[in-house]
Amino acid sequence: MTGGPRTEPIDARAVLGRCRDAVAPALRAAVARLDPASREQATYHLGWTELDGRPGAGGGKAVRPALALISAAAAGAPIAAGLPGAVAVELVHNFSLLHDDLMDGDTERRHRRTVWAQWGAAAAILTGDALLALAHEVLLEAGSPDAAEAARLLAATVRELIRGQAEDVAFEQRDDVTVSECLAMAAGKTGSLLATSAAVGSILAGGPAGLTAALHGYGAELGMAFQLVDDLLGIWGDPAVTGKPVLSDLRSRKMSLPVTYAVHHGGAAGRELARWLAAPGPAGEVTDEPQLRRIAALVEDGGGRDWAAAEARRRMALAEKALAGAELPDRPRAELVALGRYLVDREF
Repeated sequence: MTGGPRTEPIDARAVLGRCRDAVAPALRAAVARLDPASREQATYHLGWTELDGRPGAGGGKAVRPALALISAAAAGAPIAAGLPGAVAVELVHNFSLLHDDLMDGDTERRHRRTVWAQWGAAAAILTGDALLALAHEVLLEAGSPDAAEAARLLAATVRELIRGQAEDVAFEQRDDVTVSECLAMAAGKTGSLLATSAAVGSILAGGPAGLTAALHGYGAELGMAFQLVDDLLGIWGDPAVTGKPVLSDLRSRKMSLPVTYAVHHGGAAGRELARWLAAPGPAGEVTDEPQLRRIAALVEDGGGRDWAAAEARRRMALAEKALAGAELPDRPRAELVALGRYLVDREF
C-alpha cells in the first residue's frame, strides 16, 4: 500500500506555455480595438510583429496571465473564467513597461528597440495609456457578476504600481535610501500587480473571500521574490538571457535592493560603494566595464548578493505558506508553487 496517489511533477514552463496559448486570442482581440498607430506600436512592443510588419517571435513569459488563469481554477472554475482578468493584467503590465522604458531611457528590451526609441516619447506615452484604458474596458465587460470588484482591485493596483514607480524615480536623486524604503517601493512597483494577478481569477470566478485573500498574499510575496531576483539579474545576469547589457543596473547607478543592502550593511565595502554612488560624474550611463565589475564585487563583498538571494527564498517560502492555509484543489496549488519556484530559481 502507498501513502496516497502519486502526483506528476509540474513543469512550470509547460504551465506558462499552456496559459500563454490560452490567453493569446483574447489578448490579440483586445489589442485589435486600438487605433492604427497605437495598435502598430503595441503589437511591436508585445513581440507580435517586427518593424517591417513581419510576424515577430513573441513576447515575454506571460507570468501574470498565467497566475490569473490558475487562480480561477483555484476557485474551482474553468480557467476561461479568469480570461478577462488575464488579459487585463497583461495589458497593465505592458502599459507599465512602455512608460518605464521611456523614464529609464532604455533603448532596448529583449534585444529590440523600445517603442519610445523607435517612435518617440509621445508615442510610448499614448500607447501605454491606451493599453491601460483597454485593460479596464476588458475587465468591466467580463460576464462575471463580480467584474466591478475585479476592476476596482485593478484600479487600486495601478495606483500602487504608480506609487512604486514614483518612489523609484525619486530614489535616483537620493543617496540615503534605506532597505525598508526599497522593499516598500518594490511592493508597489512589482508586488502589487502580481498579487492582483493571483487573485483576479478567483474574484471573477466567485471564489470565497478567504481563498482570494490567500491567493493575493501568495502573489504579493511572489512579487517581492521576483523583484529581488530581477535585481540580482540586473547586476550578475547573462545578457543573452536578460536582454540587457552586462551589469546593466550598475551602469545607471541604480539603487537596487542588493546595492542598498550592501551600502547600509556592508562595512568597508559598503562605504566604498556609497562613495562611488555619491561621486559626481558625467551625465548618463557608466560604461567603464572594469570599473563596473569592481563595483559589482563591492556589492558582493558587502553581502548584497547573498542577502538578496536569501530574502528571495524567504519571500517564496512566505508565498507558499499563504497557500498552505487555503482550501484549493491540489493541481492549481501545485502549479502555483511550481511557477513561483521556477521564477525565483532563475540563474543569477
